[in-house]
Amino acid sequence: MGEPHPLLTFFLDAADGRFPPADGRVTVLPPLPAGLECSVAFTGHAVVATTLASQAVHDQAPDGFGASLSPDFLRHLAGPNGWIGVTDATLTARGTGGPPRLQTLVGADDHQRVRHARELRSNVEVHGDERGLITLADGLAGRRELSIELHHTQDDSRGHGRSLLTDALSLAPEGEPVFAAVSPGNARSLRTFLACGFTPIGSEVLLRPERQ
Repeated sequence: MGEPHPLLTFFLDAADGRFPPADGRVTVLPPLPAGLECSVAFTGHAVVATTLASQAVHDQAPDGFGASLSPDFLRHLAGPNGWIGVTDATLTARGTGGPPRLQTLVGADDHQRVRHARELRSNVEVHGDERGLITLADGLAGRRELSIELHHTQDDSRGHGRSLLTDALSLAPEGEPVFAAVSPGNARSLRTFLACGFTPIGSEVLLRPERQ
C-alpha cells in the first residue's frame, strides 16, 4: 500500500475542526490516482491537485475565496476536452460502529449510483434494503466516502433517507470520519445529510483532464 495522497490530511484535519488558514491562497498538490484531478475549496483557502506545475496554476490567478472553482479556471485545469464534474458540497460525519445495520446488496452492479461510484472510487461496497442503497468506498484522496439513493422519492418514502443514512454510518468503525459529496441543488439530499449529523467543510470538483 502506497503513501496516502497529501490531500487526505486536509480532509481529516477539517473533520477534526482544523482548517487551513483563511489567507486567500491556493495550495497545489500532485494529481490523484487514475488520471483524476480536483479543486477543493475550504473557507478562504483552496487546494488543487493537478499534474500542472504550481506556477502554471497560479498564473491563472485562482484564490481561496471562490475563484478556484470558477468555470474558466476549471476548464484550464481540464484542458479543452477534459471532463469536469459537478460542484459538490463536502460533508463529514463519524461512523457509529457496532453491529452493521445494513446487509451487502447483491445484483446492483448495473445501478447508476453503483456505476458512478466505481468510475471514481475504489473498493466499492454496496449495501441496502427495501428503502434504497448506499455505496461505501475509498473516495477522493483515499477518504472513506458514502453515497445514498432511495428506491422511491414519493411521500411514502419520507424519513427513509434519514433512517437509511443513519444505518449506513454503522458500517464504519465508531469515530472514523466518513465523507460525502452532495450537490447543493439537491436540497432534499442535503437536508437529509445535515439532519443525520453531517457537517459542511467545503466544496469540491473532480476533473479528468485531457491536455496536449
